[in-house]
Amino acid sequence: MSWMDIGALADVPVRGARMVKTQGGCVAVFRTGPEEVFATADRCPHKGGPLSEGIVHGTRVTCPLHNRVFSLESGEAQGADEGRIATYPIRIENGRLMLDTAALAAREPA
Repeated sequence: MSWMDIGALADVPVRGARMVKTQGGCVAVFRTGPEEVFATADRCPHKGGPLSEGIVHGTRVTCPLHNRVFSLESGEAQGADEGRIATYPIRIENGRLMLDTAALAAREPA
């Protein structure tokens, strides 16, 4: 794994998100607890909604365009919906968010 510093943990509010632009495309970073973060593709596969602007609840996010719910852990759509969003390894190191660039490079551009 190759880790890239994408910002401070403190810049993402608890139960909130932010979008990070990378060379591999836009990534949504979600903070579900004081020391719990997830990284996914920022676009909903259904209508392309910006997931970083969605509602974070537990370890899920609801798309702001049409209410499709995705697991931040697996990327799978929840309930009766089908579909999946890409998820990426992310960790916290000395208060900084570190994203695995190798996993990001393997994804298809948006």
